[in-house]
Amino acid sequence: MEVLGYAAALVIGVTLGLMGGGGSILTVPVLVYLFHQGAHTATGNSLFIVGITALIGAGLLARRGLVAFRVAVLFVVPAFTMVWLTRRFLLPALPHQLGPLTLDAALLVLFAALMLLTAVSMFRRREDAGPPKEELLPPLKLVIGPAVLVGLVTGLVGAGGGFLIVPALALAAHLPMKRAVATSLAIIAINSLVGFLSDTQTRAHADWRFLITFTLLAMVGMSLGTVLSRRIPGARLRPAFGGFLLVMGTYMVVRELFFRA
Repeated sequence: MEVLGYAAALVIGVTLGLMGGGGSILTVPVLVYLFHQGAHTATGNSLFIVGITALIGAGLLARRGLVAFRVAVLFVVPAFTMVWLTRRFLLPALPHQLGPLTLDAALLVLFAALMLLTAVSMFRRREDAGPPKEELLPPLKLVIGPAVLVGLVTGLVGAGGGFLIVPALALAAHLPMKRAVATSLAIIAINSLVGFLSDTQTRAHADWRFLITFTLLAMVGMSLGTVLSRRIPGARLRPAFGGFLLVMGTYMVVRELFFRA
């Protein structure tokens, strides 16, 4: 199972590089079901893996002039503030039992629901924004809502939120898809690493050998994904990735609600 897990690290990196998100939502299920980590540990480790991988991807795409830094700063301040508050105060304050579910099971069900919503969005046809337009800073009121939501999601379930960030950047900041993907990676990197650094429990018990190995493989996948992004339209990958998320999310919901030991 661990061999499959390390192979999945490559897929996570490739998906992040191609679509600016999505790969991060695979990390927690891989850590939980293939490496048998608890949900809290898996979400914390996911923040490190996704953060470092996205940072490398953002650096590669920044060299091609695709990262909109001013827009990224406007988005990331409310987002990483929410990540820090969630990991530092909200998550430790949650009870270990939420109704019939343990906290770990509840987090995984929430994560699975997020996967199903993402799968639906993957099946929706999105047109490319076309040639680059004049880059204008969007009104703060259009950015702060999505940014806070992304921060909450990142803090609770360890997903970078690229599937929310990319459409938000395309709609609110009028960024073409290539720039939205690159800018999303920069935002994901900051959000995820802030979340990991604010999670003292995860850092105190981190298996650094495992984290570095998994992250290096994801970085290789990220490099491959950024190269493929020049040749493969994201529209061709969206339906296949959406189908995978639909199957995986359904499996997680059924397993956690009906077959959890």
